[in-house]
Amino acid sequence: MSAALAKQQVFLLPDLGEGLTEAELVRWLVSVGDNLVVDQPIAEVETAKSLVEIPSPFAGVVAVLHGEAGQLMDVGKPFLTVDGPDAADPHEGYREEERAGSGNVLIGYGTSGHTASGRSRPRKAAAASVPGGAAAAANTPAANAPAANTGVAPLVISPLVRKLARESGISLHGVTGSGPGGLILRKDIVALGAAITSADPAALPGIDPRSGLSVVSRTPLTGVRKAIAANLSRSRSEIPEATVWVEVDATALVEMRAALKQTDPANTPGLLAFIARFVLAGLAKFPELNTRIDDGALLAVDGVNLGFAAQTDRGLVVPSIRAAELLSAREIDVELRRLTELARAGKASPAELSRGTFTLNNYGVFGVDGSAAIINYPESAILGVGRIIDKPWVVQGELAVRKVTELTLVFDHRVCDGGTAGGFLRYVADAMENPATVLADL
Repeated sequence: MSAALAKQQVFLLPDLGEGLTEAELVRWLVSVGDNLVVDQPIAEVETAKSLVEIPSPFAGVVAVLHGEAGQLMDVGKPFLTVDGPDAADPHEGYREEERAGSGNVLIGYGTSGHTASGRSRPRKAAAASVPGGAAAAANTPAANAPAANTGVAPLVISPLVRKLARESGISLHGVTGSGPGGLILRKDIVALGAAITSADPAALPGIDPRSGLSVVSRTPLTGVRKAIAANLSRSRSEIPEATVWVEVDATALVEMRAALKQTDPANTPGLLAFIARFVLAGLAKFPELNTRIDDGALLAVDGVNLGFAAQTDRGLVVPSIRAAELLSAREIDVELRRLTELARAGKASPAELSRGTFTLNNYGVFGVDGSAAIINYPESAILGVGRIIDKPWVVQGELAVRKVTELTLVFDHRVCDGGTAGGFLRYVADAMENPATVLADL
């Protein structure tokens, strides 16, 4: 190896911005021996909810690929080794700024436009400059429009700079940086934003053109939130859903659990675990709701992977209990707690978050009575449980105060008709109203 390529740099798999500790390597976008430029995408990895493109922070020649397609890669462990220039990295000082400001999170500085492997980055032509070294043309509407994407990745490594440019409506493809080798710095974006602002108040990037109000923030849909949005949109656009609901007197269920808790408080399942047990029994009687439409056919499976909605800091996710029909209420309760903790810690596996066949949603924890939920695509149904509250109720001709909740079933009308959906919902409601009788048969 020549002296010019003597310096070896190891790129560790970074925090992917979702609190995950590992990611599955989908495919490499480079090979050993390829020439790299800074910010060039090198691989695609899959997190629990999204596919992420990883850019390289180093320039040089690919020396080692630390993993193979399909392998789980740990955050903070070697991902790629690059043979680079023997001289000090001119971007290292700025990378320190990135670490200080972003917690060393890589997401946000990768770009979709890049050069092909083995090709060097051409220098951008010089343009008229504004104070601070950023490129800007005269104060005209055309000058303020984003520059065309030339297919060459902008020379920028800091997610802080990318975020500032995005919020200012500035295309990085139109900026020549004042840093070493043309590196785009924060001051370049600030200066360019000032030049645009002084040009035409009507073209201010901080003004919403539709409402005329000041823009407080503009947050791209990425990661988990992007995956959630895509899944819900697909569900609503592809599934002809219908909704049925019923109010349920859950007094007997609440009292039964309270009695169990007095005798064995450490091992008494939560109410949701009992309801899940009733749901599984109902699906055994009405299996159409555990099927799905797959490539023009009705696909049925042997067993139920029971999903449940879990609210996390990264958004709503749906982990599922595999083969839940084989478990008791106590075993279901253990799995509910385990998977909820994993989901909230961002450690649930992709399989646990995508294998469900039917979803149970307890939106009563949010203090609401009912909701027409969106089906977790590509499943065919979702059952929602509202809060349990005291309500006046007629019992054997007499008015009484009872513990009442609302069940709401949203189902794919292609897999079954209202009779099946209503029969399933009534079965679960009757089980909640007479839990001892039903549990004796489970």
